[in-house]
Amino acid sequence: MPVLVFLLALAFAASPLWVPGFGGFDPDKFPFPQTNPPVQPAGYAFSIWGVIYLWLIIGCGFGAWRRAKDAAWVPMRMPLALSLGFGAIWLPVAVLSPIWATLLIWVMLITALWALWLSPRTDAWAAALPVALYAGWLSAASFVALGLMLGGYGWTSDTTAAWVMIALAIGLAFGVQWRLARAPTYAIAVIWALVAVAVRDGFDPTGISALALCGAVIMFWPTLRSIMA
Repeated sequence: MPVLVFLLALAFAASPLWVPGFGGFDPDKFPFPQTNPPVQPAGYAFSIWGVIYLWLIIGCGFGAWRRAKDAAWVPMRMPLALSLGFGAIWLPVAVLSPIWATLLIWVMLITALWALWLSPRTDAWAAALPVALYAGWLSAASFVALGLMLGGYGWTSDTTAAWVMIALAIGLAFGVQWRLARAPTYAIAVIWALVAVAVRDGFDPTGISALALCGAVIMFWPTLRSIMA
C-alpha cells in the first residue's frame, strides 16, 4: 500500500500531461454556456496545483521509504489512494463531461477529507500538511463545480449559484478546520481560492467579492487556532 499510494501520487501529478492546456470546463458543454461565471476563481489560483502535486509526491515518497511499516500511517493510506486514483483520471473525464467530473471531484473531496482525518500527528510535513492542502483546494473546487452546474443548466442564475456555493464552501471549510484543529494548510488553500474569486469578480464591495473576502477573513480564525494548537 505505501508504494501504491506513492505511484498514484505520481500518476495524479502526471495527469495534466494527458490533457495539456486544460483551462476548466468547456463553456459550451453547458446548455447555458459558462463563459465568465462569478463562482470561479481567477486563473492564477490554479497554480496551487503545482505545490499540491509536488508536496504529495514528496510526502507519499517519504511514507513509502521511511514509514512503510509505521502503524500511524496505515489508516490514511486507503482513502488517500482512492482520492489520488480518482484524481488521476479526473482531467480526461472533465474534458468529456462536466457532470461526471463534478461527481468525481466530490468523491475525491470526501476521500481526501477521510484521509486527512486519519493522517498521523507525527511527520505532519509529509502527511497531514500536504493532504490538508489538497483537501482544502478540493473543498473550494467542489463547490465551484456545483455552482457551474447550477448556472450552466439554468437551475439558478450564475450570480445566485455563486452566492449559494461560496457560502456553503465557507461553512464547510470553517467546520472542517475548526474540528480538525491542526494542519492549517487546509484553510490556507481555501483562503487562496476565496481571494482568487474576489480578484476575478473585481473586488466589488457589494457583490460576490465581498462574500469571498469575508469568508477569507473568517477562515483566519480556525487557521490561527490550528497553528497555535
